[in-house]
Amino acid sequence: MTTVIAFIVIFGALVFFHEFGHFFFAKRAGILCREFAIGMGPKVFTHKKGETTYTIRLLPIGGFVRMAGEDPEMVEIKPGYRIGLMFDKQENVNKIILNNKEKYPKARIVEVEYADIEKDLIIKGYPEDENESLQTFSIDPKAVIVENGIESQIAPIDRQFGSKTLPQRFMAIFAGPMMNFVLAFVLFIIIALLQGVPSNDPKLGVITPDGAAKSAGLQKGDIVQSINDSEISSWSDVVEIIRKNPNKKLDFSIVRNGKEKEIEVTPLEKTVDGDKMGIIGVYSPVEKSPVQAVKSGFTETYFWTKQIFVMLGKLVTGQFSIDALSGPVGIYKSTDEVAKSGIFYLMKWAGILSINLGIMNLLPIPALDGGRLMFFAVEAVRGKPIDRQKEGMVHFIGFALLMLLMLVVTWNDIQRFFL
Repeated sequence: MTTVIAFIVIFGALVFFHEFGHFFFAKRAGILCREFAIGMGPKVFTHKKGETTYTIRLLPIGGFVRMAGEDPEMVEIKPGYRIGLMFDKQENVNKIILNNKEKYPKARIVEVEYADIEKDLIIKGYPEDENESLQTFSIDPKAVIVENGIESQIAPIDRQFGSKTLPQRFMAIFAGPMMNFVLAFVLFIIIALLQGVPSNDPKLGVITPDGAAKSAGLQKGDIVQSINDSEISSWSDVVEIIRKNPNKKLDFSIVRNGKEKEIEVTPLEKTVDGDKMGIIGVYSPVEKSPVQAVKSGFTETYFWTKQIFVMLGKLVTGQFSIDALSGPVGIYKSTDEVAKSGIFYLMKWAGILSINLGIMNLLPIPALDGGRLMFFAVEAVRGKPIDRQKEGMVHFIGFALLMLLMLVVTWNDIQRFFL
């Protein structure tokens, strides 16, 4: 149960921050966001606030922000339609009722002559209650269309994704992966603030209760000046000498509470990857400070970003096969292992997964954010956008191939862990 909760929290956080990036910059650009969804498939939770419906869906395999203009906008109100109109205090249409008009006794029934709910925001028609003379009705930019009792807000052309400038559209898409990197950076900072950042000062950190350092009388905070008369200037020097001298007596010259002391320590022998090395049971010193925590956040984010790109390079060059990839099942199993090590390891794991999600989404693959950004780059070079139907077909094919890859990877995970 702990693993299930950890997996749901981590995955939910990654998807939430990714989609929040899209959502925030889309709203900032003035784009109407119809839905903010975590998960895919059937809805299990729905809450509407303002213009946006917030949903949690059954399948934990992603999320999305449904922006106006991304899908075909609303229904087309054609000449000859009989519709119901309701008005606000300024006599602008705020509800357009397409059917079940008898449920709205206060609505004015109009036979449509002409309607434009995107650009001109007008409806011309013949009201049944006024001798059928042609009238023009202005539509409120936030009016809703009611069909089968369900209200859907109209999207004037200036609220649609495609009407925005190229930089605005670019940022609305790029912000998703960007937020994954921001989330990882923040997580690494929090870890560093709580755990501290390893220091290279020749100062002893935590002493293990069963190690040679404890038996010899070394204490946390002791400053090492020399070992066997060799001057020590960093923690790296301490580690190097200890590792090179298993089962050999070492004379530590230390400073404790301002006083110098000589302590003899014999490192125990440990075999790692076939090599013998000495250990005394002491951890490196740590430093807790906001400045060091921020530095650690940058360092960790850069390191793991570089590592993931290295792994991608090996995949492209064939140094390891697709069988090495993991999907949701593999991530769940890895989360189970990491959870046994404690909350800080889980937080670090979440940061690594967040970077991985950000990088994967930036790859120039159709249907992913990187694929859309690639089309924006082509638009910037051409000076005009690519035909939307052609772009949509490319994304559809890309999505189908990604789903196929997801099925293959998931099946491999099931065979690897359960069969």
